[in-house]
Amino acid sequence: MELILGKITINNIDFGSQTKVEAETLYVNRDELISHIAVDERLDSIEVQLARPGESVRIIPVKDVVEPRVKVDGANDVFPGFLSDVKQVGSGRTHVLKGAAVVTCGRIAGFQEGLIDMSGPAADYSPFSQLNNIVLVLEPKEGIARHEHEEALRLAGLRAAAYLGQAGKDLTPDETTTYSLDPIASLTGDLPKVVYVKMLLSEGLLHDTYLYGVDVKQILPTLIHPNEGMDGAIVSGNCVSACDKHTTYHHQNDPVIEDLYRRNGKDLNFVGVITSNVNVRLADKERSAEYTAKLVDLLGVDGAVITEEGFGNPDTDLMMLCQKIEKLGVKTVLITDEYAGSDGLSQSLADGTQAATAIVSVGNANMMLELPSMERIIGHLEPVEVIAGGFADGLKPDGSVSVELQVVMGATCQLGFSPLAARAR
Repeated sequence: MELILGKITINNIDFGSQTKVEAETLYVNRDELISHIAVDERLDSIEVQLARPGESVRIIPVKDVVEPRVKVDGANDVFPGFLSDVKQVGSGRTHVLKGAAVVTCGRIAGFQEGLIDMSGPAADYSPFSQLNNIVLVLEPKEGIARHEHEEALRLAGLRAAAYLGQAGKDLTPDETTTYSLDPIASLTGDLPKVVYVKMLLSEGLLHDTYLYGVDVKQILPTLIHPNEGMDGAIVSGNCVSACDKHTTYHHQNDPVIEDLYRRNGKDLNFVGVITSNVNVRLADKERSAEYTAKLVDLLGVDGAVITEEGFGNPDTDLMMLCQKIEKLGVKTVLITDEYAGSDGLSQSLADGTQAATAIVSVGNANMMLELPSMERIIGHLEPVEVIAGGFADGLKPDGSVSVELQVVMGATCQLGFSPLAARAR
């Protein structure tokens, strides 16, 4: 399986009569974009706004972030199981509008949503503040159920990203990268074999993730090629706390996969990705951990990198995976964030095991922030007091807010995709 990613640089966005890329600017035909989204009758209103790096803009409450991509050739289109047939992705050629993103927001669907500030202190903690964001303010019809609300916004974000991605289909990329792995059976020599165990939140109640359109809590842990995630096979549908929510953009640009690819054949052999679901019942956690450990054992690897999504309840899944995989003689490295209180002195994880001897922290989500008012609010500012990490009376009369880092989208991403993460070069 070989995937060629062609990256088309986007350094600015603007509205125009035609959706196109010209001189590193993405021009968006607003009416045409809305027409692609308006096919969902559950949406009562659709508004499109633009937010550029450095602007005095606050986007809230944010649901998801998606990178515009388009298949130039290959057996399928982007986001299989949602916008195209359920056929395998991860091969062929895909073009990326690098530097642009679709952000979905609007009336709050679940209390664990967040904000993106395009400037100020919060912008220093979110990778999304550095992107040129096409923001969809989507309001559902009155009386719609919360899960229908989330689904309507999720599909709108995917449709918008697919539509915008078409602008790069016939362009010559500024940079091209090829991703492929050697078959496991062909690997020889002394380099250690490493597998990536990627936990996908799947607790229900708006805490869901989808693999080829299937809610992963309905399936057993699955071995996939790393190219599949970056080609749209994994879609976020959850409202976990904003700081460690893995958006669809994160799945498309997973830095753990990028780093393992970078080191592949040099100091390790990267053999693939196991997607492991994160459930709420103890029996389901045991089943998932046992099945994941079995796949690790069958692959005959020497090491495993395990990334968490969420906190609290998922800490048990993380430690259970670590314990069972270490018991096989396979060395593990865990990547997680912490909820250690505003002073950093509280217990940072809800669970632990003596087998966890290598843990990488990507930050303390309880750290306090004082955020100034912004000239423009996209969405609704009032939910800042009720979303996870917000407080009653946290919103000041002048529009400034007192919040935890927890409210900032991607601030402590457990894939290491945040300014708080240190990455070796």
